[in-house]
Amino acid sequence: MARPYYVTTPIYYVNDRPHIGHAYSTVAADVVSRYQRLRGNPTYFLTGLDEHGLKIERRAREEQLAPQDFVDRMAAPFRSAWEELDCAHDGFIRTTSAEHRQSVQAIWKMMKDRGDIYLDDYEDWYCVGCESFKTVKELLEGNLCAIHRTPVERIKERSYFFRLSNYTKPLLNHYEAHPDFVQPDARFNEVKSFVKEGLRDLSISRTSFRWGVPVLDDEEHVVYVWLDALTNYVSALGGPAPEGEAPLYDEFWTSAQTITHIVGKDILRFHAVYWPAFLLSAGVRVPSQIWAHGWLTVNGEKMSKSLGNFLPPGPLVEAFGADVLRYYLMREVGFGQDGDFSHRNLMARYNGELANGLGNLMNRIVASIVKRNLDGRVPSAGLDDLEDADRDLIDTAKAAAHEAAQHLEALAFHRALDTTWELVSAANKYVDSTEPWRLAKQGAKQRLEQVCYTVLETLRWLSIMLFPVMPNKCNELRGQIGMPPLLPTEGVDLWPSAWGGLRPGIETRAATPLFPRFDEAQERSILERLAVDSPGSDAK
Repeated sequence: MARPYYVTTPIYYVNDRPHIGHAYSTVAADVVSRYQRLRGNPTYFLTGLDEHGLKIERRAREEQLAPQDFVDRMAAPFRSAWEELDCAHDGFIRTTSAEHRQSVQAIWKMMKDRGDIYLDDYEDWYCVGCESFKTVKELLEGNLCAIHRTPVERIKERSYFFRLSNYTKPLLNHYEAHPDFVQPDARFNEVKSFVKEGLRDLSISRTSFRWGVPVLDDEEHVVYVWLDALTNYVSALGGPAPEGEAPLYDEFWTSAQTITHIVGKDILRFHAVYWPAFLLSAGVRVPSQIWAHGWLTVNGEKMSKSLGNFLPPGPLVEAFGADVLRYYLMREVGFGQDGDFSHRNLMARYNGELANGLGNLMNRIVASIVKRNLDGRVPSAGLDDLEDADRDLIDTAKAAAHEAAQHLEALAFHRALDTTWELVSAANKYVDSTEPWRLAKQGAKQRLEQVCYTVLETLRWLSIMLFPVMPNKCNELRGQIGMPPLLPTEGVDLWPSAWGGLRPGIETRAATPLFPRFDEAQERSILERLAVDSPGSDAK
């Protein structure tokens, strides 16, 4: 039965161009989306841009541009980056849109009608980078923001407040009733500890700048940028709205089985504390799960313009292809943990797993044995005369597909790929042990056909299991074994479960290798183009 699934990235702040950290979140959401579509579930994948706030107003002034002109200019590189990475989002929200503004004001009114908004004076330390106030205990020595390591500013102004203090117990009750609300568990424990200390009311408007959504009925104030930004998850669907007035909101918020927000750990508190409190106040459904991934360093160092390692995804896509970069991002780091992006590890994964693993399996059978000895066609094979080696590989495929699906449901992308690569490895070992080249020389055609069919069917399964991560390469693989591209359809579960779906007699089409191996000269050339030091040491 179809289960509507809604997955979102954080909306990215447009004070600079997209980098590999943005790509990590967006690729993860795209993988989730593609997997859910493969299972036949109606799916909506949202990404977009956070375009309001003091930081944007100041950056536009530095560029001698009006804020709207500045954000219009900055939006294009994000759209281009996701196109380059084959991230097939359904919605791209910009918080400067008129529709979003209306939704923010609607949420405000619902919270105000609940009695949760009041006007008062406010004074505290403010981090422009975070666009949030900080308590003294949250600051480092010298009044520095612990995240940005920059001085905070003392701000005193008239402000509207949200009665967040009223939601300590409701939030803790929600956490208890939904033990998977925040993942991973260690992050959830941090959230619960923060709330248990007691929440204080939250300033949710500003008068010190103008670049934001005006407060309803009081345009001297603009809405706090985080209340503005978080509302994007419902405004992109046309909500909040009465039933029947916004079909996307009805399907993917009100009725969706799963709503998953993928965010970086640095903005978890906004999503796991403030956002559900706002929604509880407004009487709107709370999302199913907040997934907080870790930070990526680059070659062992934090990304920074001053270090020259602020890494955009474009040159990497140009050097390796989108699917290879997507694979590396999902393979290298356990989702939810901090990790490091290393050019050399990317090259090693490419040569070791993609070229020597999956690519070699393809070449050994499709471009060699089947082409030369079976007229390039998928042979006939039954399930009656299987040998132990055949049964073992089939059992491995079935177990791998089952386990990979469980891991993808849990957003454990690296574990799904670990399991899938166990199948790739098992298939290569199967080829080594059955020696189809020897069977061809001996004229053992029936056994040769069984062996080749078993490998080709394994490749068909792999083309589906890897499709969420490497959609283009998987469709290339399918073309080489005579299969059409995958076309996910609502209500149709395409995940492999029944052995024997590859039809005998269809023509295989050996082409250029899926993952041609790089020799030392090619590796050196690629790394030089990417400004990575010579082999033996990562760039510092």
